[in-house]
Amino acid sequence: MSPTVENPLVSVGHQEGLPAFEIHVDGSGQPAGFTQFVDVEHDSVTQRIFPHTSVKDEFSGQGLASVLVKGALDQTIADGIRIVPVCPYVAAWLKRHEDYAEHADRVSTRHLEALKSAVRG
Repeated sequence: MSPTVENPLVSVGHQEGLPAFEIHVDGSGQPAGFTQFVDVEHDSVTQRIFPHTSVKDEFSGQGLASVLVKGALDQTIADGIRIVPVCPYVAAWLKRHEDYAEHADRVSTRHLEALKSAVRG
């Protein structure tokens, strides 16, 4: 069965060489949207920093960003990784879904520095 807007498929993949969760809604193999992440280790705890989420214009307004972020955060929690919401959309989503709060950490300077390092490669 091919993914559709009514039944999207959230999968782990890569967007422009960066780790990302992607959402697919048609059979083209191209993502309709993605949320990037960077994993960091601190004091024996793995944290997943979410810096950016995007859904293509032709798919906007259909709730796909929420489905994507929920899938990404559910997988992150299942993997035993803490959530760090740098992305404004992910941060807003977490505020609307308080049951996820126990799995999230506040953004710190250390997280922002890790993002800068990841971008510089």
